[in-house]
Amino acid sequence: MSVSTSIPVLPSVLILTPELTPRSRSQPRSAPLSAVRYRSRQTLKSGVSPLGLPIRKPLPAADPLLRLQASITARDDRLLGWLYDHGVLTTDQIAAALFPSLDFAQRRLRRLTVLRAVDRFRPNRAYGGSYPYHYVLDQLGYDHVHAQRGLGRPRRDQARRRKQALTSQPDLPHLLGGNQVFIDLAAHARTHPDSRLVRWQPASAYHEPGVLYREGGNPQIIIGGATGFPRPDGAGVWTEQGRSVPFFLEYDTGLERLDILTEKIAKYERLYAMSTWAWPVLFHLPAARREANLHHRLAAVPGLETVVATTTAELHTATGASPADQVWQLAGRTGRHRLIDLPYTDTDDDDDDDDDEFPTHTTPSPHGRAA
Repeated sequence: MSVSTSIPVLPSVLILTPELTPRSRSQPRSAPLSAVRYRSRQTLKSGVSPLGLPIRKPLPAADPLLRLQASITARDDRLLGWLYDHGVLTTDQIAAALFPSLDFAQRRLRRLTVLRAVDRFRPNRAYGGSYPYHYVLDQLGYDHVHAQRGLGRPRRDQARRRKQALTSQPDLPHLLGGNQVFIDLAAHARTHPDSRLVRWQPASAYHEPGVLYREGGNPQIIIGGATGFPRPDGAGVWTEQGRSVPFFLEYDTGLERLDILTEKIAKYERLYAMSTWAWPVLFHLPAARREANLHHRLAAVPGLETVVATTTAELHTATGASPADQVWQLAGRTGRHRLIDLPYTDTDDDDDDDDDEFPTHTTPSPHGRAA
C-alpha cells in the first residue's frame, strides 16, 4: 500500500522587512545609519578615533615632477641634458657612455620611462626586425631640464612635437652617427680617468648667424649670415692629461658627392681667413676608399690652411679604436694621429675652464634647432 504525501501550496505573499522596504523620497533616513555617518564625519574632522587614537589622513598625490626630481641621479641629469641637446640616443649608446653594463642601463632606462622622464621608440629595419630602442625626452624630462637650466616652462606638447619630428626625420641615421662619435669619446673618458669630453655642442648651436664671430674677427661674419659659413654637425673640446683640443665634426654617410665635402672645407677656409682662431675639422667617413678620394681632392687645393683630419667607420670596426686614439689622418701628411695631438689656433689656448667662446645652446625647437 502506497502512502501519498503532498506538500500544501501556500499563497504567494511578499513580506517586506524594514531593511528591504523601498524608501520613498519623502521618507527620512533611519536614525541609526545617520548617527553612524555623523560620528564618522566628526571623527575625520577631529583626527581622533572613538578609542582616542590618532587617525592618519591620506596624503595628497605627489607632484610628478617632484617625484622625478627626488629620483634623479647625477648620471640621469647628464643623460637628460644630452637628450635635450642632441635629440635621440639608442640603448647601446647610453650604456657605452654612462653605464658599466647594458643590463644596468636597461633597468635604469625602464625606471626613467616609468617616471615619464624619457620616452622610446623602435624603428623597423627595411629587411625585417627592428632596431634597438631609441630614447627621447618625455614631457617631464623637458620640465626637469628647464628647471635645472633656469629656463621658462616648456610647451605642454614640446615632447610630443619633437618626438614626431625625430621619428619622421629622414636623416635620423646621420644624426645618430654624428652622436656616436661623441658617445665613443665619452665612453673612452669613462674608462680613462685622465681624459674628459669637456664640451659637446649640437649642430643646432651653429644654425644662427653670428655664432662663429669672436672679438677681433671680421664683422662680416655676423652680416654674412649662416649660409656662407660652415654649419658643422657638432663641436667639442677633448681634454687629456691636462691638454685640450677643440674641434668641429663633419659626419659623412657617403650619400653626398665629394664636391659637397670640398665645398664645406671652402667655407671653413673663408671663416678662418676672417677670424683669429682655427679649429681642426674632423671628417668621419664610411670607408677607406672614400677617405682616399677626399685626400686626393684636398691635395689639389692650393694653399689649404684649414686643418682637416679624417677617419673611417671601417677602421673603427676593424680595430675597435675610439676617436681619441691614433686614427686621424691629416690632409697633406702621412700617418695617423691622436685627437689630442691635432694642431689648432685659438686665442684662449687650452683654457679648460673658459667655455665662454662656445655658442650657448638654448631651447630646441620641435625640429631640433635652437629657438
